[in-house]
Amino acid sequence: QVQLVESGGGLVQPGGSLRLSCAVSGSIFSIDVMGWYRQAPGKQRELVATITNRNLTNYAYSVKDRFTISRDNAKNAVFLRMNTLKPEDTARYYCQADVRTSRLLPSYPYWAQGTQVTVSS
Repeated sequence: QVQLVESGGGLVQPGGSLRLSCAVSGSIFSIDVMGWYRQAPGKQRELVATITNRNLTNYAYSVKDRFTISRDNAKNAVFLRMNTLKPEDTARYYCQADVRTSRLLPSYPYWAQGTQVTVSS
């Protein structure tokens, strides 16, 4: 089994910063792409940022130049540094990882439970 545990959400004022963390544990052979997604009330889940195991990154246009995704392969962890937060960034943020549990199997997407980020004065 594979588990993803997030931390770092909360309430922050507009213009503030937060750092989200996500640790992957369990039966891990390797982790390919890791990423962050978010879902606001009444909206579909959307991609925020992804990072490959070679540190190639991709960002949603709405967060580019404000958010930074990074990973620590030795710790099987992924991070999201969020700066200059706006009220429209308010959402539940989900960590996702494409995990291979065996060299004989393809990767499978695993999700964390989500952490709430609220940007409000």
